[in-house]
Amino acid sequence: MRAYALVAFVVALLVAAAPAAATPSPSDLEAEFVCPTCKTTLDQSDSPIARRMKQMIRSSLAEGKTEKQIRDELVAQFGPAVVAEPPKKGFDLLAWLVPLGILAAGAVGVGAIAWGWRRRRADEPPPAPLDPALERRVDAELERFDP
Repeated sequence: MRAYALVAFVVALLVAAAPAAATPSPSDLEAEFVCPTCKTTLDQSDSPIARRMKQMIRSSLAEGKTEKQIRDELVAQFGPAVVAEPPKKGFDLLAWLVPLGILAAGAVGVGAIAWGWRRRRADEPPPAPLDPALERRVDAELERFDP
């Protein structure tokens, strides 16, 4: 019976949190757009145009506009360069793929180096055994450190 109550409570929390999570906060949106004059994100800029854009975002959210509507409005007014992240299509797709390619190439390079080190170590003959007198001396010295 307690399990059903716990499940009902968790479901009620998720249902209540869903509308709140769908509404973006002004600070979240300000981080997604770039000031046209200083080329920093709106949350970092304090230029007059950035303040105007921030006010526009806040008033649009108060009117109940969605994030997409606000984005479209800002892009229509200031151009596509106002969006902080590059589009994921066409030539701009390279901005997303090149870093991933560099990471993949680095991982392959590290793997190749590790494989080479391992092969080189496997090809080496084992070291010659210690002289029995020297081995006894090392063991005697090491026993001094054991409690």
